[in-house]
Amino acid sequence: MKQTNPRTLAAQILQAVIYKGESLSALLVNNDEPMVRDLCYGSLRWHEPLSALLGELLSKTIKQKDKDVECLIRVGLYQIIYQKTPDHAAVGETVSALKGLKKPWAKNLVNAILRNYLREQDALQQEITKRQVVKYAFPQWLIHKIKQAWPKNWEQILHESNQRAPMTLRVNLSQQSRETYLQKLAELGIQAAKINGIETAIKLASPCNVFDLPSFEKGAVSVQDGAAQRASILLNCQDGMAVLDACAAPGGKTGHILESAKNLKVIAVDNSESRLLRVTQNLERINVQATVITADALDTEAYAKGVNFDRILLDAPCSATGVIRRHPDIKVLRRQSDIEALSELQGKMLDALWQKLKPEGIMLYATCSILPEENEQQMVDFMDRTKDVEIVPIPKAQGLGLQVFPGDDSNDGFYYCLIRKA
Repeated sequence: MKQTNPRTLAAQILQAVIYKGESLSALLVNNDEPMVRDLCYGSLRWHEPLSALLGELLSKTIKQKDKDVECLIRVGLYQIIYQKTPDHAAVGETVSALKGLKKPWAKNLVNAILRNYLREQDALQQEITKRQVVKYAFPQWLIHKIKQAWPKNWEQILHESNQRAPMTLRVNLSQQSRETYLQKLAELGIQAAKINGIETAIKLASPCNVFDLPSFEKGAVSVQDGAAQRASILLNCQDGMAVLDACAAPGGKTGHILESAKNLKVIAVDNSESRLLRVTQNLERINVQATVITADALDTEAYAKGVNFDRILLDAPCSATGVIRRHPDIKVLRRQSDIEALSELQGKMLDALWQKLKPEGIMLYATCSILPEENEQQMVDFMDRTKDVEIVPIPKAQGLGLQVFPGDDSNDGFYYCLIRKA
């Protein structure tokens, strides 16, 4: 069977993200073609500069039904500017990708636009880089929000959010030490290093296929960002405890919790049945067991009737503004109006799950956000309305919780606050 041109496929995926609001990771779930992935991730990472260029190069807006052609032009521009593909190859291959879109009429249009860019690139780049959204490759509302929240390091946050994230591993310490696993990687010529302050974390010098990792299929190691690995470490589960992982998909933190102590009674809840399949698969691979339930975390009676927990992980739904380097489509999909709705939901979840925590039990509130209204302010408000809360200190925390920024020790942006029921 003839393979679809990777540029054609990338254009179709970009159309679904930019114009239909679909998630990039969901669209790529069954696509391991490196070129398709790179074209999609790159075109979305640099969405604002590419959109600004299209605004300059197109004399009229492309019709809604032909947005796949527009997205193909984005792919061509991305290759020329960011991949440094030779000019003639980028133009020729982009034009021939129209066959797959069944839009031969657009050949002259695509060819003309890419050649116009090549002729006038210096003047065009000079013109568009005057705009803040182009300079930082972020939507204006989000630049403003991050600048307001972090006036001292906002530019650094934006810069780090535009970098490619490293491939980070979590070593299963119930199977071997981190040193032993590093040695196994070295024997295979896979370069890797420890991540400071996170005893399970290893960063690879360059990404590789997971099945090239020693004993991956036996659960010796999992792919998980270093900051995400802090969750299980901070929860500090003890043997035999009852643990709730609310909003558990895709299951990385669930697996880590189960690796961290023996005979844990873990309930993993998520409202997405399809995403919970990933949880089950992840747990099977590392050979651990949890009770996996599809339910709304707010409806505690549906999954925890008559049960209270020693530990609760609330990895709350959030803006995901701390993981943009791994999910650049967030810059396109997220809206300013989402933040208020998410903050409201986070508050409701804190209140509902707090009722299921045993006295002396510990809850970890976590987000992959860098916005204070989802993080520190959320916890200030929670403590204002809740009488029996004590803060458990986290090393290096400033304020009630720990805010990690994208790129700190190679990690994603995360927030953690540890609270005990008095």
